[in-house]
Amino acid sequence: MKFSINQSELQNAISVVYKGISTRSTLPILSGILLSAQGDVLMLHATDLELSVQYKVNTLIEEEGQVVVPGKLFLEIVKSLPDAAVSLELFEQQLTVVCDNSSFSIKTLNAQDFPAFPTVEAQQTIKIPFAIFSSMVKKVARVVSKDESRPILTGILLTREENHLKMVATDSYRLAIVDTDTEQYQDEMFEAVISGSFLQDIASLPKTEDDVSLALSENQIVVQYQNTIFVNRRLEGTFPNYQQLLPEAYTTRVSLNNAEFISVVKRISLIDTKTTPIKFDINIDSQTLQISSAAQDIGSAQGILPCEIIGENNQIAFNYAYILDGLSSVEESKLFLEIQNSTKPGIFKTETAEKFLYLIMPVRI
Repeated sequence: MKFSINQSELQNAISVVYKGISTRSTLPILSGILLSAQGDVLMLHATDLELSVQYKVNTLIEEEGQVVVPGKLFLEIVKSLPDAAVSLELFEQQLTVVCDNSSFSIKTLNAQDFPAFPTVEAQQTIKIPFAIFSSMVKKVARVVSKDESRPILTGILLTREENHLKMVATDSYRLAIVDTDTEQYQDEMFEAVISGSFLQDIASLPKTEDDVSLALSENQIVVQYQNTIFVNRRLEGTFPNYQQLLPEAYTTRVSLNNAEFISVVKRISLIDTKTTPIKFDINIDSQTLQISSAAQDIGSAQGILPCEIIGENNQIAFNYAYILDGLSSVEESKLFLEIQNSTKPGIFKTETAEKFLYLIMPVRI
C-alpha cells in the first residue's frame, strides 16, 4: 500500500473516525484505525463494536492495500506534521509516514482481524439540513443524564410527525424540548431514542449546507453526513412520558432579554455554592425581576432586571448551574419565564420558528 495525501485532510479524516475508537476494550485491534486504499479513495474505519465510523476521502493512490494502525499514535503523529503532502507506504507490517523533513515508522496490525463495517437495512429515514440538526442537538444535549443505571435518560428522543421535528432530553430534574417545522421535507414518520453523546459528536462536525441523513433499523441508527457514515446502537426502553410534566397554564409570565438575564445570573452565581439556590422575586407593580443569592459564611448578592411581567407577584428558586447549562446554547434575544408557584416547575421558552422549552424543577425556598 502506498499513497499521498495533504496533512490537513488526513488529520481531519482521522479526527472524525477517532470518535469510534474503543478506549476500554482488551482487544488491541479495536484501538486501531483501518486504512483501506482502493482506486482513488482512502477509507478510514474505527469501531468499538457499538459505534462504527467510516470516512472516505479522495487520495493519490500508487499501490492499493489495507492495514490497521494504532489510532491514538497515528493521530498524534499526523497532528505534529506541517501542513504539507504526507506520503504513507506499507512494507512488511511497518507503515512509513514521511512529511517534509520528518519520517516515522509505525508497527501495524493485520487488517483481516478488523471487524467488518455493519450493513444495515433501513426501516425509517429522514433528512435534516445540518445547520438545523446541529442547532437542535446543542439545545437539548446538555440535559441528558450521565447516570448509566438509567440508559434511556442518556439519550435524546427524536421524532418527526405532522411536519414537525422534535428533540427531547431529560435527566429527571429538568427537561428540554426543541421543536421546528419541517413541512418542506416530505419524509416519513420517525421515532428513536439516540445516545446524546453520539448526536453531540455529529453536531460538532464542520457546518455546511448539506443535509444529515438518519436511518433506523430494528436496533441500530445510521447517520450519513458528507463523506462520513456513523452506525450506532439505538437505546432500548421507553422514554418517560414528558408531556405530563408540562403545566397547562401559568400564573406569572416574565419577558426577558436573554443576554442580560444570563449575565446577571452569572454574576449572582459567583457568591453561590453548589447547595445554595438562586432566588427569583417577581414584582408585577415595579415590572422587575430581582435575582439574589445568599450563602452562609460567604456573603450575598443581588441584581435587578427591568422586564415585562403579566400575572401575579411570585417567587421561585433554582439551581443556578441548571439555568446556565440549559440556556447556554439559546441564541434568541427574547426569553420567557413562566411559573405557577414556588413548588411547581419553572419553564423557560423561546417563541421563534425553532421553539425551545426548558423546564427546571425548583429548589425549596
